[in-house]
Amino acid sequence: MGKVVQANNTQRFAASATNRAMSKTMNATRETPRGATTRATRTSRAAAASTLYLGAQHVLELVRRKGLPACLAAIAERIEADFRRWQHFDKTARVASHSASGVIELMPVADASQFAFKYVNGHPANTSAGLPTVMAFGVLADVATGAPRLLAELTLATAMRTAAMSALAARQLARPGSRSMAIIGNGAQCEFQALAFRDAVGVRELRLFDTDTAASAKAAANLAGSGLALHLCRSAAEAVRGADIVTTVTADKAKAAIVTPAMLEPGMHINAVGGDCPGKTELHPGVLEAAGVFVEFEPQTRIEGDLQQMPADFPVTEFWRVLQGLAPGRADARQITVFDSVGFALEDHAALCFLRDAALEQGIGEALALVPALADPKDLFGLLAATTANGGGDAPDAAGGLASRHREHAAAVRTAGPTPGSLAAARGHSRAHADA
Repeated sequence: MGKVVQANNTQRFAASATNRAMSKTMNATRETPRGATTRATRTSRAAAASTLYLGAQHVLELVRRKGLPACLAAIAERIEADFRRWQHFDKTARVASHSASGVIELMPVADASQFAFKYVNGHPANTSAGLPTVMAFGVLADVATGAPRLLAELTLATAMRTAAMSALAARQLARPGSRSMAIIGNGAQCEFQALAFRDAVGVRELRLFDTDTAASAKAAANLAGSGLALHLCRSAAEAVRGADIVTTVTADKAKAAIVTPAMLEPGMHINAVGGDCPGKTELHPGVLEAAGVFVEFEPQTRIEGDLQQMPADFPVTEFWRVLQGLAPGRADARQITVFDSVGFALEDHAALCFLRDAALEQGIGEALALVPALADPKDLFGLLAATTANGGGDAPDAAGGLASRHREHAAAVRTAGPTPGSLAAARGHSRAHADA
């Protein structure tokens, strides 16, 4: 029933928007010369086809304005809402292209009104070349038309949604009163995990370890003043000892056993994040055998997670079942729990929806002519003729105007958004999905 209602709401909004646009065009026809009317009609079509664009600086400005803790909390809330309506989504494991140096992946998911996908890579050696290990961007599109409505940089948002997902799972699976967490792997994800667990779970002490001591020093410097008691440890075993929660978030593409059965303590919760592709693990198989294991999307985790080491019939619980009350979470205070997190497309859907809504609220972003606005939707070839008639420069006013403005501003990195009018079309299309 939820799917039908959502689809109907989208259709009603589309009809309403069309009526408003038609009314505007008719008024313009009565009040302006024919040439001006044609330009207004083309501009209207361009607005209807425009895509809200959020680049790296836009996303950074959005996080600065709202504050990282507020962003983490909002993304976690959105993820939880989407997991609670798990059955409404068309889901699939991500499509991956593996190489000796890393992996490039596409992560799609859709409900009745929106399609989302993320492009993301994982290349552990990138840092030596001055590039992030993980880089990402994503798209939100209308299911009814296929029109892309949002194109957003997702590298920062991926770090936020991963930490938000980890903390959301720990709220359900970690022992109540957990205050101490070890983080093994102190690279780009470390600080996000620390702050998410501080605010959502109540962690107050961090025990940091990385084989690269400079990474641990970096994390400690970034977290100074966060209210967390910080301890730099000399080994994974030292970091894990006495911790209520253990987060593993390493980057090396290798079959590793960073946490072993000998390190386990009663009641421990393990947030295993770094084992996220075939041939890459962080936990000894004996750790999984000793624990209750929870996953995002089982078909994907069996291929990519630490679960890849286990027999096909090894029992796990998908986390959405816990949220919906269909399966128990932690059994008792002494049980060891593992969240074998590989990252799932539904989390990126939540992050994209958060970025869209927050950007519209803050007036951040650009209207991008990502697809052509055609005078006759059946005449794509005519766009070439119109371009030639205009001297071979910009395509007709309908699409070219936006494209020209985008080129003019591309060289200047903008941290604040355009005027409200320049986002009107994107804002209108997105309102229909604001409660998705």
